Amino acid sequence: MVVKPADNIEESGFDVALEQLDRDALEKMRVAGETVLEIKAVLAKTGDNVVGELLRDKGTFYEWNHYPDGDVYDMENGSQFFYHAHPADLRVGEHGHFHTFMRPAGMPDHVKPAEVTDLEMPVDPSDALSHLIGISMDEAGEPICLFTTNRWVTGETWYKAEHVIKMLDHFVMDLAYPSWPVNIWITSMNQL
Repeated sequence: MVVKPADNIEESGFDVALEQLDRDALEKMRVAGETVLEIKAVLAKTGDNVVGELLRDKGTFYEWNHYPDGDVYDMENGSQFFYHAHPADLRVGEHGHFHTFMRPAGMPDHVKPAEVTDLEMPVDPSDALSHLIGISMDEAGEPICLFTTNRWVTGETWYKAEHVIKMLDHFVMDLAYPSWPVNIWITSMNQL
C-alpha cells in the first residue's frame, strides 16, 4: 500500500519518523496492523474481502452512491464512514474507496474548528465533521493508497492539522452494522 505524502510534508512539520513515536503509540499501531491482517485472513477463508463484505446483498453497485446507504455513523464515538467509487475513467487501478470522518461527539475536548475566512458553521453543531483519511481499494479488495481531500470535496469543517492527527486515535467504529469485520478493519486502518 502506498501512503501519498503531501507535496510539502517536510515543510508541514508533520513528518514523523517511527523512532520518534513512544512505545505505547507503536504498540497500538502493531496491534492495529495485526488486526487488519487477521480480518483479511478470516475473510479470505470464504473467498471474501472487506469490500465484498460491505457490499454483500446490496445489489448493483452504482458509481457515486454511498455504501451503505446513509453511511455508517457510530453516534457514541462520533465516527463515520462510507464507501463509494467515482466513474471508471477517474479511478485507474481503483475499485472504490472509503471516506472516514470524525464528528464533534468523538473529538478531543480542546479541538475547535480552524479560523477560516469563509467558514460557515453548520446549523446542527454535530455536522461540523472532519474528514480523516480515505482508503483506496483495488479490484481485489486490498488497500492501495491512503489520501486526504480538499474541504470542498466532502463539505467538511476545517480543523488544524495537529487536531485532525489526534482525531485518528479517537476513530472507533464500535457497531455490528453493516459488518462487524469491516468496522473493526476500518477502525484499525485509522489507528495504523
